[in-house]
Amino acid sequence: MSASVILASAAAGRRCGGLLQPRPRVSRQYHCRTGVHGYRPRQDRPFQLDAKKVEARINQSNFYRLVDAFRTHGHKVAGTNPYQLSPNGAVPELELARYGLKPDDAVRPDGILAGQCSTVQEAVDVLRATYCGPVSADLSYLEEEEREWLSERLEKLVAEEVSAADARAAAEAMLRSQAFDNFLATKFVTFKRYGCEGAESMMAFFLQLVDSAAKGGLQQLVVGMPHRGRLNLLTGPLLMDPCVLFRKLRGLSEFPEDAKASGDVTSHLISSVDLPVDGGDPLHVTVLYNPSHLEAVNPVSMGKTRARQQTLGDGDYARAEPRRWGDKVLNLQIHGDAALPGQGINQETLALTRLPHFEVGGSLHLVVNNQVGFTTPNERGSSSRYGSDLARVVGAPVLHVSGQHPEVVMKATRVAVEYQRRFRKDVFVNMNCFRRWGHNEVDDPTFTNPVLYQKVRASGSVPDAYASDLVRRGVLRQEDVDRTVADHTAWLNEKLKSTDNFVPKPTYFQRQWSSVRQAGAAVTTWDTGVDVQLLRHIARKSVAYPEQFDVHPHLQKIHVQARLKRADEGTAIDWATAEAMAFGSLLAQGFDVRITGQDVGRATFSHRHAMLVDQKTNDIFIPLNCMEDNQKAFLEVVNSPLSEEAVLGFEYGVSIESPRRLVIWEAQFGDFFNGAQIIIDTFISSGETKWMQCSGLTMLLPHGYDGMGPEHSSCRLERFLQMTDSSEVRPDGEDVNFQVANPTTSAQYFHLLRRQVLRTWRKPLVVVAPKIMIRMSEASSSLTEMGPSTYFKPVLGDDYVNPDAVERVVLVTGKHYHALAARRQELGPEARTVALVRLEELCPFPVHQLSRELSRFKKAKQFIWSQEEPRNMGAWAFVKPRIENLVGRKVIYTGRDALGTPAVGIGQIHQREAKETIEQPFQISL
Repeated sequence: MSASVILASAAAGRRCGGLLQPRPRVSRQYHCRTGVHGYRPRQDRPFQLDAKKVEARINQSNFYRLVDAFRTHGHKVAGTNPYQLSPNGAVPELELARYGLKPDDAVRPDGILAGQCSTVQEAVDVLRATYCGPVSADLSYLEEEEREWLSERLEKLVAEEVSAADARAAAEAMLRSQAFDNFLATKFVTFKRYGCEGAESMMAFFLQLVDSAAKGGLQQLVVGMPHRGRLNLLTGPLLMDPCVLFRKLRGLSEFPEDAKASGDVTSHLISSVDLPVDGGDPLHVTVLYNPSHLEAVNPVSMGKTRARQQTLGDGDYARAEPRRWGDKVLNLQIHGDAALPGQGINQETLALTRLPHFEVGGSLHLVVNNQVGFTTPNERGSSSRYGSDLARVVGAPVLHVSGQHPEVVMKATRVAVEYQRRFRKDVFVNMNCFRRWGHNEVDDPTFTNPVLYQKVRASGSVPDAYASDLVRRGVLRQEDVDRTVADHTAWLNEKLKSTDNFVPKPTYFQRQWSSVRQAGAAVTTWDTGVDVQLLRHIARKSVAYPEQFDVHPHLQKIHVQARLKRADEGTAIDWATAEAMAFGSLLAQGFDVRITGQDVGRATFSHRHAMLVDQKTNDIFIPLNCMEDNQKAFLEVVNSPLSEEAVLGFEYGVSIESPRRLVIWEAQFGDFFNGAQIIIDTFISSGETKWMQCSGLTMLLPHGYDGMGPEHSSCRLERFLQMTDSSEVRPDGEDVNFQVANPTTSAQYFHLLRRQVLRTWRKPLVVVAPKIMIRMSEASSSLTEMGPSTYFKPVLGDDYVNPDAVERVVLVTGKHYHALAARRQELGPEARTVALVRLEELCPFPVHQLSRELSRFKKAKQFIWSQEEPRNMGAWAFVKPRIENLVGRKVIYTGRDALGTPAVGIGQIHQREAKETIEQPFQISL
């Protein structure tokens, strides 16, 4: 990018979606008729029912009401669950008398029913076969177009056949799955494999999905799934070498010896594979790592899908003609029946499905409904008729199907994929099956579910029953069945024997991650400075907008004009301007930037204004996306719903797709991360350690004791420090699992953001973000502090005092420094013997930089740690042993006393404590 590029013109505004050209009415405007990067408004798809169908339904209104009743209520008496303990109740809505009809009444199905019939009884037979058999659906809550399409598709489905080739493939996959479970049960008796026994029709589902997806033009499938049946799927259709599993079962690592990884349990293993497809290009399937926290992987899989779509130019990321979301990449989520309604993350994740900047074109969901969640039966696991009723929230259809009928599962899967490809919405397949054993293979479920497990124990094997049926039909021969089982068992035995010689290959740092490596044990400094003239140019561009665009008058003065003034003078660069320059300079270097949070475009404290909103039309304009013609990288401003866990999981998923994106999640207040703690614990802080999966996700957590009361004062800095693997007995390297910074100037923030993507490794970063410092002049910087050969400094020394006169050194982090500096100024010359040293980065702990700074104060007799958080919170417990053990200075504490909440909620007490925290460091006697 050249600094000589002129300010954005009206034409550039049109290219970036900022000007107001007449457009067709859109169904969801998102403040904008013209769109922004990553989002184009969807056009209305008006649906008009064919006039002949309307006439037919008027002329045969009672018959149509009967048909509609089956589409709405047929599922209540369907045979989709062979293991339910109580019979279906009567459904009066399905009685002929309600509609004044008799069995032998003549009817005409055209326009009303897709199946063939001439009497009411024949129609009822078609309807019962369609909606009351081993597959069913409730269509009542769908949009009319979807309801019409899906009902017609289902009513034709009964007559469809599964080809002999597909039937053989499904039977063989299910038999191999069963043989795999039997093999593990024999060779590893106490191993908790969370097997597929009872749910083997999952294999038939997956084979049909691959075939249908490839025929639908898809190139990639991103999968999030739990433990149940995972190993069967990985070592079966997904072609994972069983030696990886057997090696784990012998207590060895799944990674090469040089990998810095602690590994994970066997039920979290993954596969990334190109599956061959008849007559077409291979389908790339990526199964994501999952933690043991149920369903937590689902938003991660959506985020990974969205980021993969950006990589491939799918959906609204397409540069040329508009594309529909999901043209190239499909997200598959596999759920447990109890976890789907029981884990709130699914509600949050579903709420993202149709939102701008989160949409992926509809996910396909498989619910493996094995009747019990741990030991909880269905009737105590959901308050609605089905656990899958959660789909109603987003108007997603659910196809209920019996896992006892693999071919019906395949046909339902075919319909589900066709629906997703047509409407690009979420769709569920609820496969009713069973769990042969309990929660795991050494559990006894009869303690709490004896009647259910009497039925399960009396059930034969689904693969055996299906294979026998195919033998009877002449599709398979018994010797084919026996050979399939024998060959697979022999192959597993051979793999087990060869495990001792098996050397795992790296599955990480491949393809787009090939330029990345793990961080080393050293501490390095990265030049993250930028040419000053380019920074000026970016600052000006960050507030440039088209001529006809009507900016809010207050923003025109305090945001636009003020930033232009700062850019010209090169001083007093505030937090928002530094951030905009960091973003803009990364964009200029080809790195995309994505920032997500609640109303993040303006920011919680109304300082960012990365997007401008036309005051007359509501149109959005993002200046940084119009810095020059033919811009290659873009800023995606993602105003999120009121969700923490799913949104943060989604952003983590985005971050693990490509190292060439700066991905930021900003909490509205720092404590809002509490709602996302599972994602932080099981993915962000430990993903690289467990899985060798790097993430450069940055979390901005507003923090500061400003009288906000118990909650919004603190981002719980102590929790993040406790999650790090920083050492208190030896210096940290850059290979710590988590970076935690609490910067005090805008230049430091600028360098932190740029450093996240310029280094050759990726680590998660928590920025304990300021509140007051956003507009504090003392926290501003000059352009020269961001110019060439400048960088982030983990420790900022004190140039205000004469080092030879210093008797007391106060160590501090974050905004509290500015309060102490102001107090020292008030005290005058008597305080010139007190030095204030800032720890801008807490992890990795800056041992060498801090030691170097403290060595300047030869006469210092006292070292104090001062913080505004209570003693049992903040950084005190983290820094004390490191300062004493590694830096060699005895340190004492000043600050608030220990407290059971992060802050008080009584104004006068807060004021008194705030005063004491800034007076204590100067009053303690030597």
